[in-house]
Amino acid sequence: MAVFALLTGCTVNPVTGQKQLSLISESQELEMGAEQYVPTQQTQGGRFYIDPELTLYVQEVGEKLARVSDRPDLPYEFVVLNNSTPNAWALPGGKIAINRGLLVKLETEAQLASVLGHEIVHAAARHSVQRMQQGMIISAGVAGLGLALSDNEWAGLVMGGAAVGAQLALAQYSQGDELESDAYGIRYMKAAGYDPTAAVELQQLFLELSQGSDSNWLNGLFATHPPSAKRVEKNRELVRQLGAGGYVGRDVYQQKTAILKELEPAYEAHDKALKLASDGDWAPALKAINSAISQVPREAMFYALRGRIHQAQGDREQAQQDFDKAVSLYPEMFKYQLYDGLNALDMDNLEQARNHLNRANEVVPTSIAYLRLGDIAVRQGRREDARAYYSTAAQAGGDVGAEAQKKLAALSGN
Repeated sequence: MAVFALLTGCTVNPVTGQKQLSLISESQELEMGAEQYVPTQQTQGGRFYIDPELTLYVQEVGEKLARVSDRPDLPYEFVVLNNSTPNAWALPGGKIAINRGLLVKLETEAQLASVLGHEIVHAAARHSVQRMQQGMIISAGVAGLGLALSDNEWAGLVMGGAAVGAQLALAQYSQGDELESDAYGIRYMKAAGYDPTAAVELQQLFLELSQGSDSNWLNGLFATHPPSAKRVEKNRELVRQLGAGGYVGRDVYQQKTAILKELEPAYEAHDKALKLASDGDWAPALKAINSAISQVPREAMFYALRGRIHQAQGDREQAQQDFDKAVSLYPEMFKYQLYDGLNALDMDNLEQARNHLNRANEVVPTSIAYLRLGDIAVRQGRREDARAYYSTAAQAGGDVGAEAQKKLAALSGN
């Protein structure tokens, strides 16, 4: 009877005014977004801290649109992520992110407003919540136990709320949700004083790019926000109704993104190094990442990759220096703490490894960190701690989960 009551609960969509299924209250929606925002950012590259003024600019544009949205009182936040993949996403409660890989492709502030307005509608219309509810109906209570990180095998599995947030951020929207976000996003642009023609231009560009072979776009924005000719025509029709004209902001946008675009060659060198390293071409990978570091010596991501290359080559001392440097530049980033901890364990520096792995898990828990914390606890004679760590790691499944189950059984047998 209780399940029936849950499934029949409904509310009014705050954007469209239509009735919709509601399993998650607004307070739960806000709590989820707040809890998952930082961990989800970190699974997608972390903050782009090199140019804080760029984030402030994105926040200003986002806030203009949020003020004219159908839910202006949501606790909106906007962040620029250090990720080359062109994408943007929204979590419940107005927690929005845009990758530098998309910002570098845009040309005007109106185009930026189009992207942010679209994401604001996803949040205001509770599209993420609806997708989560659909998952809960299909398989209640099991969504997001473990999610493999996208860039490499070393990071293991993300667990818990961070996995849920990443699944929401990277899940594909329905055509209905996309059309709805386009339509109301254009209205928000017009209300905020922007030229809504930019939304049509942007969708036209995205449609043309989606028909090409650029895997970076296909794996990014187009995977989560699939473009279509129908969307282009619907947007064009709405702009005709509302009237073109308004602020475009080309010069301002070019000025605000000048540093980002100036640094782009360094990030291209990093991405080249990452691909070479994934193919085992260590010498050219090292040359490429050294080039990136020489161009932007304040970028923690670059040192983290160089450390992983040294680690793969068996040079753990040099790897430690690079991981330590990455941690010093961006101590909040879980991956850098994780890499440093796993490398320290390989060097038998148990306390150093334990400290780094614990700090990584404080931000984004991973099954590999729990597994290795269990190993450390065994070696230090803390059997109950080891049992707790292995029990948590065992929940993730896969090779890590199987190893944790085997070690847990061995502990219980002794």
